[in-house]
Amino acid sequence: MTSSDPCPSTDGHRLRSACPADAPAVLDAYRSAPDMARQGTVATLEQAREQLDWLLAEGRRAIAVVDAADSLCGLVALSIDAENRSGWFFYWLHAAHRGQGLAARAAASVADRALLPSADGGWGLERLELGHRANNPASGAVARAAGFVHEGIERGKFLLAGERVDVLTYGRLITDPSPATPGLPWQA
Repeated sequence: MTSSDPCPSTDGHRLRSACPADAPAVLDAYRSAPDMARQGTVATLEQAREQLDWLLAEGRRAIAVVDAADSLCGLVALSIDAENRSGWFFYWLHAAHRGQGLAARAAASVADRALLPSADGGWGLERLELGHRANNPASGAVARAAGFVHEGIERGKFLLAGERVDVLTYGRLITDPSPATPGLPWQA
């Protein structure tokens, strides 16, 4: 157990590929907290379906964090730049599932799989990147727990509610060590 992972068991949580049937759970997650709006606009079931279509398109990987009943409670996804063997990494959780270490565990597992060579069952990427608003320290804690290294600051990147917000950037290379954070299991 690490400091970013307060619960020693997975309580039935695991990872699987996201699918179109997850749309109602995606909608529920977007409705669970106002801060989900930064992930995009999903206010209807049709918009949730469109979000999943985007996530499941070629050049992306969308991994669902599911509970023991196989209901999506979060997502870890990548937009892949195959030419450069890199991926833009992002994640979110339904508000009811936050604070349990699930995002860190899921992110660690997905990053490990993404950086594993294709011959070994991975996705063959060599670099992962992510960014989060500087005023969202929880997202930075997830990134660090998943083995990402802070690389810099994009000053005033976003304009939110009339104010400029800095973005902290992170990267993880294939040569970086795997994190100590225990991952979540993958569905068989």
